[in-house]
Amino acid sequence: MSAAEPLEIPATPWLDLVDAAAEIHVDVPDLPELRRVAQRTWIGRMVNEHASGRVFDQLADQIEVAGTDRERVAQCREFAAEERRHGALCAAVARALGAEPRAARRVEGDLPKHADAISPLEAAMRNVLSISCLSETVAVTIITAEREQMPDGDVKRILSQILADEIGHARFGWGWVGEALPTLGATEKAALSRYLSIAFAHVEAHELTHLPDTGAPPPGAEAVGVCSGREARSLFYETIEEVVVPRLSAFGLDAHRAWIERPRA
Repeated sequence: MSAAEPLEIPATPWLDLVDAAAEIHVDVPDLPELRRVAQRTWIGRMVNEHASGRVFDQLADQIEVAGTDRERVAQCREFAAEERRHGALCAAVARALGAEPRAARRVEGDLPKHADAISPLEAAMRNVLSISCLSETVAVTIITAEREQMPDGDVKRILSQILADEIGHARFGWGWVGEALPTLGATEKAALSRYLSIAFAHVEAHELTHLPDTGAPPPGAEAVGVCSGREARSLFYETIEEVVVPRLSAFGLDAHRAWIERPRA
């Protein structure tokens, strides 16, 4: 591979994972014609995965305020560490592809506190639904499909590590909601059903922003973790409509109406 090629990314604020990436050895196929698109793919993943660490740290705080057992709080703290580790793994792939693993940090506000919620438990559950039951469940589906198309090697091994953790993050949410939802009153459940419309709109906007509507990538792209944005978008909608909505409906939430009536951009 050639020397590191810095990408043209806004200068501040920076996420710098150069040192973390240097500690992880990754071999990647030598496909010069795919290098730039693969670099951008893994730098983007690096930023998103690292940012998710802060999301889970804040979720742990909210679950703690809701009076949930310490084990649940500790799990969220562990998930935060895993997401930052994912960022380092993605940085290592980007570095192996010849990119400098530095990028504009994803700037986000605090996780919603949901001051309009009836109870701290309902407020926390809104975020668990949004993060674990929606976003992480979608991530599991898309990463699984991508992994199945990849040849054996370091890139597939790293994606497999990330997938295993994402499965745990999704299972956490579904398990916690299944246990906690029956303890809520009818008014709180109705409020959660209404909130789902907002959660669905948010995850849709987020996913479509990061999944460009492109056709099949160049031949061999799957070897360096570049997938079809159009196929990933299709998987997103299939996952929401065939997995997420039915499971939430089985919990007694009006998920079908929430999905149909979600705000559109």
